[in-house]
Amino acid sequence: MKTNYKLLIINYILLLTILTACSSAPAQPDPNIAMTAAFGTAFAQISQPTQTPAPSDTPIPAATIPRTPSALPATFQTTLLKPEDMPRTYIADTCQYLQNKWNSNNAAPGTVVMPIMFHGINKDKPKNVKDIWVPDFKKLMNDLHDMGFEAINTQQMADFLYNNAKIPARSVILIVDDRHYAASFNDHFRPYYEQWKWPVINGWISSFGGADAVLAENVNLSHEGWVDYQAHSVLHQIPITDSSTDEFITAEMQGSITNIQTYFNKTPIAFIWFGGNFSKRAVELGPQFGYKLGFTINPRGPVMYNWIPQADTVNASNPLAIPEVPAGNPLMTLPRYWSSNARAEIDTVRQIGEQAVLYAEQNKAVELDYYSIMCAPTYGPLP
Repeated sequence: MKTNYKLLIINYILLLTILTACSSAPAQPDPNIAMTAAFGTAFAQISQPTQTPAPSDTPIPAATIPRTPSALPATFQTTLLKPEDMPRTYIADTCQYLQNKWNSNNAAPGTVVMPIMFHGINKDKPKNVKDIWVPDFKKLMNDLHDMGFEAINTQQMADFLYNNAKIPARSVILIVDDRHYAASFNDHFRPYYEQWKWPVINGWISSFGGADAVLAENVNLSHEGWVDYQAHSVLHQIPITDSSTDEFITAEMQGSITNIQTYFNKTPIAFIWFGGNFSKRAVELGPQFGYKLGFTINPRGPVMYNWIPQADTVNASNPLAIPEVPAGNPLMTLPRYWSSNARAEIDTVRQIGEQAVLYAEQNKAVELDYYSIMCAPTYGPLP
């Protein structure tokens, strides 16, 4: 039998009310009258129907309803690169990438860097494709300036590639490989430093240590601040390859750091691969030694924030270029144009930057919406 709890509760309250009324009633009146009144009051209270709150007609604020952002756009592509030289990204954290990209204090989307390798600057027309004739060198520098490019140093390059730090929208990094007399820098690059404040990077070979005949004059240039010395191996005779041991890689890469710290009183952050040769293991070890950047001699194209042209395999258009993708870290396998043909590529670099600007603007609303939904609660609003 099912117990009627509601009836039990009613009887209990009725009894309690009657007893209370009787015990507090005056002695003189008829108790039957008091009991009847008490019963009527109790019954009236208990018999009232239970009021159920009416459902609210107030809608839930839209801000409390979770939204699903639209899919983010694909990585920017351009037909101005060779088909095999595909741009690679290197930042895994999407929110961090978007925050750096759209931070108003950082470099604007489409900011582009053109790395250029200088091997020799010759007074006579060179026979070596790596070298450049003095008149052509001057034309290259003037064309870069006329096209709106400005030179940056290695630290600026690293800050840009890692954090999208602000640099000129069209930047160039000028890298001179190997040891040189100070006169080479004074003759060829000092005029542009004095006129436009353009720094130049030197890939320093450390094999001679303190006995190097040109060490003192290069140290003096370093103290002036406009020649930025970075690592370019120790022996400079045996390239780093897939068959190189960890001991050899350490001797070349860590040995370069030790030498430059000892004589130049600075710590290099870039390794300029001797002969453009590198290996997956060396690329892995580089950041452990403290390197933030590595430069090949592969003329794939310019670089942008989280956008570096790389190749998966050896290809016919550039058969001497070592594929970078298997090495796994685009920051340690950056491309460089050769000085002998860089002038012909200046406008292409400009166009790539402008295309990237348009692509970013087309997708800005989608990316900002994604950031506001998926990132802002953790990373905060965009500066």
